[in-house]
Amino acid sequence: MELDNRKKRILQAIVNEYINTIEPVSSNSIITKYGLDCSSATVRNEMVELEKQGFLEKTHSSSGRVPSNKGYRFYVDKLLSHKELNLNEIKYINSMLQNKVDEMEELTKIATNTISEVTHYTTIAIEPDAGKQKIQEIKFVLLGNRMLMAVILTEMGTIKETIIKFDKDISKEQVDTLSVMFNNKLKGKYLSKIDIPMEQYIMQEMNDRLDVIKPIVYQITKTLNDEARIYLKGTEQALDNPEFRSNEIAKKFLGLLDRQDIIFNLLNSDDDFNIYIGNEINGLNDFSLITFKNKVGGKDLGTIGILGPTRMDYSKVVSVLQYINHQLNNYLDEGSEE
Repeated sequence: MELDNRKKRILQAIVNEYINTIEPVSSNSIITKYGLDCSSATVRNEMVELEKQGFLEKTHSSSGRVPSNKGYRFYVDKLLSHKELNLNEIKYINSMLQNKVDEMEELTKIATNTISEVTHYTTIAIEPDAGKQKIQEIKFVLLGNRMLMAVILTEMGTIKETIIKFDKDISKEQVDTLSVMFNNKLKGKYLSKIDIPMEQYIMQEMNDRLDVIKPIVYQITKTLNDEARIYLKGTEQALDNPEFRSNEIAKKFLGLLDRQDIIFNLLNSDDDFNIYIGNEINGLNDFSLITFKNKVGGKDLGTIGILGPTRMDYSKVVSVLQYINHQLNNYLDEGSEE
């Protein structure tokens, strides 16, 4: 549904005011503050129309209105504007990011922590889909006579490692042979292609050392097929939001964080950017989730989601995401020129 310009300005003002105050919004409170060049009566009439159209809701305790999920959806789709970060926020972000660009596998975790600190919302991240990554190198490190560490480096900069134990001694010569063989066969392969046929193929080449190769292949396959790790940051900060003074809302929020299947499915999307609002998604209810692909230097480092109440400061969150991603790419470019 399209709105005329006056209704758009009034709806934008109401959403912004409610985000800032968490108080039902009256016509008088926004006319001067948001530069609405019309009378209080006109604004009241427009608010009544917006309520009839489902963009606003009236609370029982006040004559003011609050945005509905439909109102938030229109706001983020049509009315969202860039919000300038203050100097302290910029300094904090830069200090967190600029010394960490050489740690590719840690960038998503660092960005997650930084976003949570700046926005005061819970931030969640998952690693990129392992099956879509190619192996760059496999290293074997002998830790003892019967213990070996396998380190898998992907082209995306992700590092996975696992420890393999054996029932018999293995030698450095065996490890060197395994390293050459595994890299010859697996380098450049997608992780999802390492399956049982690959295990059989390698074992046929080295059938005199099956007792060494089989546990390696099994453990590497198990490691690569493990569910993506989920980082979570800022739960306590999110609970400081006024909505969570309600025990019912706080319990729903903590319950949602425990439902990693819902969070994972929402974050594990091919889309670069999404905003989910309230009951648009089953299980989200009183909350909103903003997700974006953390792409740095052309590499997909996973997806980050910012979870908060539907009264989330969408403009602030989107601006923080854009700034952090821009800075990460800038620092990476500067580092590659040195």
